[in-house]
Amino acid sequence: MQDTLESHPDIHWPSGFSPIHAHSFCQAQAFVHGPSVRAFSLLNDVERWPEWVPGITEARFGTLARTYEVRFHEHLFEVIIGEHQPPRRLGWSVVGGGVQLYQAWLFTETEGGTHVVAENVVRGPAAKVIDTLSPAWAQRLNSLWLAQLRRLSATAPREENA
Repeated sequence: MQDTLESHPDIHWPSGFSPIHAHSFCQAQAFVHGPSVRAFSLLNDVERWPEWVPGITEARFGTLARTYEVRFHEHLFEVIIGEHQPPRRLGWSVVGGGVQLYQAWLFTETEGGTHVVAENVVRGPAAKVIDTLSPAWAQRLNSLWLAQLRRLSATAPREENA
């Protein structure tokens, strides 16, 4: 597990999901070409995740506003959008498959693109087992998300006002 002191100071954690409460915590960072609004839009379009997020085969609207059901490696998860501040912050809770997860995203415009930080706090019995068997699993997952986001942001059509 990554040192929880490495959490970005601008990440907002919901109650009970700070890195000090985690069974698994990780952070990944990347530079994404293009404006933050483009990267934010790609990530915010949950129904298109199966097209580019490794392991997700299905995503659809949930029964409540700002909720989704996502199938990840044959497990069904409920995703609840928590923080939504376009194009700067995005965060969601994920519940299912023996885990509770909060994934926070921070987008900072820089010269020539956007600096993206993704952090995960994972709790639950499955998280403990997976973290013991493969301590770097969450880090690899975050890195895959960021690699795909970087690729798609570079090739996405430009927004008229971006």
